[in-house]
Amino acid sequence: MPTHKVVKHDEWLKARKKHLAKEKEFTRLRDQLNRERRDLPWELVEKPYTFEGEHGRQTLSEIFEGRGQLVIYHAMFSPDTAGPHTPWTTDAPCYVCSFWMDNFNGITIHLNHRDITMAAVSRAPYPKLAAYKKRMGWGFPWLSSLGSDFNFDYRVSFAEKAEKVDYNYRLRPWGVTEAPGISVFLKDGGQIYHTYSTYERGLDMLNVAYHYMDLVPKGRDEGDSAATGWVRRRDEYQG
Repeated sequence: MPTHKVVKHDEWLKARKKHLAKEKEFTRLRDQLNRERRDLPWELVEKPYTFEGEHGRQTLSEIFEGRGQLVIYHAMFSPDTAGPHTPWTTDAPCYVCSFWMDNFNGITIHLNHRDITMAAVSRAPYPKLAAYKKRMGWGFPWLSSLGSDFNFDYRVSFAEKAEKVDYNYRLRPWGVTEAPGISVFLKDGGQIYHTYSTYERGLDMLNVAYHYMDLVPKGRDEGDSAATGWVRRRDEYQG
């Protein structure tokens, strides 16, 4: 680790208070951004999507589990397109997506008590999802959208031969058929609305492990490869 400035407590406290002013400013800006996000317009979900899950065939409405708000994590897992260059295999989802799902698995009970259902959706057949979910010990709903347009409509699955894909609100090269994302839905008066979707760095704020890494002296310490350079599935770390 490079040599770092070391000072007496009074100088440390002075620097900390100076930085605290910036942290407070950031907090106010974040609160404003959150309010503006909630004020974004909604779009009506008109397509009758269906999924395969623990309780058999389910509609999008049924995934809400009686609550009014639904957050879906789009996990990259498509066994038919798995290969040496995909972060998923024929039997396991993307290892970075697995890291993200580890991060929200323990908080779903708290979300449920705030009228929010948290679920994951992938294109893999449901038996593949159920087997990996058991391996990881996860408790949240994870459903298969195989045979549905859902992943394609929410811009997290793409045609295998496409040179450019519509991902994160722009056309760009991607290289694989799946991408990560989070989409938010509201159910009101029998109607379902799509209120928000975020991708790429927009997912960072939803991974609590990253927030802890950002506090420590080495930070994320990832380099240009980001999470792909170090993250492993929870039971695949060595040592």
